Amino acid sequence: MKIGKKIIKVKSCPSTNDTAKKMAVEEAEEGTVVLSEEQTRGKGTKGREWFSVRKKGIYASIILRPPKPDISLLPLIAALAVRDAVFECLGISINLRWPNDLVWEEKKLGGILCESNFLGSVINYVIVGIGLDVAHRRKDFPDEIVSKSTSLSIITQRPIEISSLLGKLWQHLDRWYKLFLQDKEEEILKYFQKYSVFLLGQNLAIETAEGHIFGIYRGIDSRGRLCLEISGDKRLFFASQIMDIKESKEDGHAFSD
Repeated sequence: MKIGKKIIKVKSCPSTNDTAKKMAVEEAEEGTVVLSEEQTRGKGTKGREWFSVRKKGIYASIILRPPKPDISLLPLIAALAVRDAVFECLGISINLRWPNDLVWEEKKLGGILCESNFLGSVINYVIVGIGLDVAHRRKDFPDEIVSKSTSLSIITQRPIEISSLLGKLWQHLDRWYKLFLQDKEEEILKYFQKYSVFLLGQNLAIETAEGHIFGIYRGIDSRGRLCLEISGDKRLFFASQIMDIKESKEDGHAFSD
């Protein structure tokens, strides 16, 4: 089924991802969207809360049932779809911060949260959650995140028609998902890198369970892993292995604070 053909709209829910999971267990069709005006316990990555002001943002989750087990590029295609929809509707080009952030001039604008369920080695379902700050004003953000957050209205200094943006989002997400199903990894990675905040050859510092690791950014591989060149050798890192990632200065003190 085409993504966005069936949309379940609710006024409020704890989390659109959790609501979509329940529907997926009840055999909801692939491409079904859960769209809420607000989330009372919205979820970000690594257990963080996603702040969801009523009627100010896009809080959506999409049920997918891809026929292949490697789903690591799904956060990337979701980010690309949001980026394309925003550009088509508003003419502004937002950037993508691996693995799941949407940013504008170093401030967070939105994020992607993918959660999956397997039956043995076979995928039962994947929930692709999308959160995008659309009509927020600065006073709508909590004090702890206001300095590092923004919205489309703040960027454009004008009201945003959310319904038009949603229509474009489903179109672009459906297109990128088809490329994913057609094993077009090179095209996906090419465009993700085009809009990435990290430049090839840039010094990066990552925080992992092993401690701080410094290296030269060499891109994202076909399994969605971050590639760093460290002392002449290449190492690959899944998003789940990394707690934080920053630009590194040559003296290697990116995490000194």
